[in-house]
Amino acid sequence: MKVVVIGGVAAGMSAAAKIKRVSADTRVTVYEKSGYLAYGACGLAFYVGGANDGPAKLIARSRAAFEQAGIKTFIHHEVTQVDTVNKVVVGKDLKTGDTFRDTYDKLMIATGARAVIPPVEGSGKQGIYTLKTMEDGLKLKKAADSFGVRNVIVVGGGYIGVEVAEAMRRLGKNVVLLEEADSILAAFEPEIAAIAAREIEKNGVEVRAGERLRAFHGRDAVSEVATDSGTYEADLVVAAVGVVPNTAFLQGTGIKLAANGAVVIDRQMRASVPDIYAAGDCAQVYSSIRKENVYLPLGTTANKCGRIAGSNICGAQAEYVGTIGSAALKVFGLEAGRTGLSSAEAESLGYRFGTVLVESVNHPAYYPGMEPVTVKLVYEKPGFRVLGAQLIGGAGSALRTDIFAMAVQRGMTTKELGMTDLIYSPPYATVWDAVHIAANAAR
Repeated sequence: MKVVVIGGVAAGMSAAAKIKRVSADTRVTVYEKSGYLAYGACGLAFYVGGANDGPAKLIARSRAAFEQAGIKTFIHHEVTQVDTVNKVVVGKDLKTGDTFRDTYDKLMIATGARAVIPPVEGSGKQGIYTLKTMEDGLKLKKAADSFGVRNVIVVGGGYIGVEVAEAMRRLGKNVVLLEEADSILAAFEPEIAAIAAREIEKNGVEVRAGERLRAFHGRDAVSEVATDSGTYEADLVVAAVGVVPNTAFLQGTGIKLAANGAVVIDRQMRASVPDIYAAGDCAQVYSSIRKENVYLPLGTTANKCGRIAGSNICGAQAEYVGTIGSAALKVFGLEAGRTGLSSAEAESLGYRFGTVLVESVNHPAYYPGMEPVTVKLVYEKPGFRVLGAQLIGGAGSALRTDIFAMAVQRGMTTKELGMTDLIYSPPYATVWDAVHIAANAAR
């Protein structure tokens, strides 16, 4: 069997590696548009901010290691066409300009997504950056370290925007974080987002929510950012307003795409055309709590779904249990996490639900370093099934989200969670942990 994998980062290389482990005789060829395979894209903001001494530490597995495992890899090779009838892919070597053509028995699509630059006046000017790929990170790091870059505007107050704002502040820049919505971190509950915003501002970032971007001004390079509320001096701009699946080349192939361009797949990662699979940021993913496909571009789901796709390409019938949207975020000195449904999502899905907001601590006061932990829990009524939770606070807050994730995934009730045998030790937790307190507060 011959398998072609389009895209060589999280989902693509997870699939390729799984195929070779299951079926050593299968020929696996990977075509990757960029110059990098299998790297930790979620670590790019930390690299830009100086958390490590080089981008090599982001590489999860070297190209040589994949080749040694029998996976043939081509970097700087972009697939531009897929002939699903004749099972042929056509593309271009971006270094030489030569075209290439390859056949497949089964195809894995893992082309990821690209960051969006807001389509406003001046969006093509120099000095406007995104942060999605390794190349993005290298360019942004070089620009941020350039002499004369003092004023940085970050457009977009989501996960990437907040991480980039912190990275730039760590580099000593004057940072303004712009967000069109009324508050940053729209995926979080308002109470959690408000705590995050205060922490960001406490660390010297100017947070400007509720402002719509109007234009980027300057001659050749951006020097000023205009919103509907004012203007901001800018030596460098980072656009972090979202991503779009890299699937334009699939138009007209018969492969079903969602409204945003994501490949529509089933729980076995199969696309609508036989012998074609997809996973990662280019595809939808099944939500176990919504009972339907969603678009949720996260590295965790990309790796899991890539692995499942690899198994199924080799003949298995594995199904993805489903995502519940678990994610975490560092906000300067705080940790934030979320899983399952927010109250707004529960309402939009028609749930009868209740919420509790509790203030606790990460460990007892008699051990040094006690810090507050805020928890918001969403639960179903009248059954008290845990639907979701969000936390923000000191050390250990983010990992407590994993406890709630397990509760959501296993359908636990607040009563069950409130009596779960969690650890207690003064350096790490109180005898009644913040998780217990939130669950037992549900009425």
